[in-house]
Amino acid sequence: MPYTMRANFGLSLSTRAVLFDWGTLDDLIDAARIAETSGYFDSVWVGDNLLSKPRVEAIVTLSALAARTEHVRLGTICLASFPLRDPILLALQWASLDVLSKGRTILAVCNGGSALDGPQFAHELEVMGVPSRERVGRVVEGITILRRLWSEERVSHRGTYYHFADVDILPKPVQQPIPILIAVNPKEEQVDAATTDRILRRVATHADGWQTDATPVDTFRQRFKTIQHYAAQQGRDGGQLESCLHLMVNINENRDQAFHEATTFLSSYYGAGAVSRERAEMWLAYGSPQAVIDKIGAYLDAGCTTPVLRFVSPHPTAQLQRCIEDVLPAFRAT
Repeated sequence: MPYTMRANFGLSLSTRAVLFDWGTLDDLIDAARIAETSGYFDSVWVGDNLLSKPRVEAIVTLSALAARTEHVRLGTICLASFPLRDPILLALQWASLDVLSKGRTILAVCNGGSALDGPQFAHELEVMGVPSRERVGRVVEGITILRRLWSEERVSHRGTYYHFADVDILPKPVQQPIPILIAVNPKEEQVDAATTDRILRRVATHADGWQTDATPVDTFRQRFKTIQHYAAQQGRDGGQLESCLHLMVNINENRDQAFHEATTFLSSYYGAGAVSRERAEMWLAYGSPQAVIDKIGAYLDAGCTTPVLRFVSPHPTAQLQRCIEDVLPAFRAT
């Protein structure tokens, strides 16, 4: 039976795992069904890249999940290829997914990797014909286009990056509007305060919520409050905004073993050296069930509405089951 929870928990599926023989698409679908049947999970999410981090394509995977589930929302962590995709085609694909799922989609978008983030990102941008400097502008303009195509008839648009006339996307999505989150996590040691402020204003202006990861609890609290404040300044209800945290989880009474398993998984998934010890500590909830409960609870107290859990372990299904039995009951509303 469904439970009333303090937050809307999500399950993040490792769609790159099928490339490493760590699981199959059937395993991912089974995990989504276990999560839904448990009553503890409100949503299921998949990651996205085109060439830079090969994986099973996100919209195709979500379509399979839509056909095999009934209630959970279906989202992206995050659609990193958003600035590389044609917005008209994406609008039709996502509207079709929303129809297939009977209105269960939530679209989280981001800038994707820059040319400075590594050769794989530079190559991806070059192949797709998108200069790195255009990514932010394409995200903002793309969101505007999607919202119009999903809600209006005969849309014409002449912007900085996209130009078209008299376009009517059919079918329209079931949801009006479809929720759109912006995923962003400016690193405090790399980005100055003015730039961070501009990024948070962008979320408050253009999105229905914020998605992030590897963010210290106090920073999470301060940034989400700032986003809500800027939204209120624009006449929006900041209290309706979603705050989504992607959190890596490994449950094991042996804390050292939990950390080792988790970081081994992350190194394989993202590349050796890609995840520093400091980032791992922020990104991970690991150790005993109580340690994981405490880490999640700190973010809920900081304003997180949607913790999305990815189980970083050679045995993700067993981790999912243990989370359902030993962790999530602690968050039943009283």
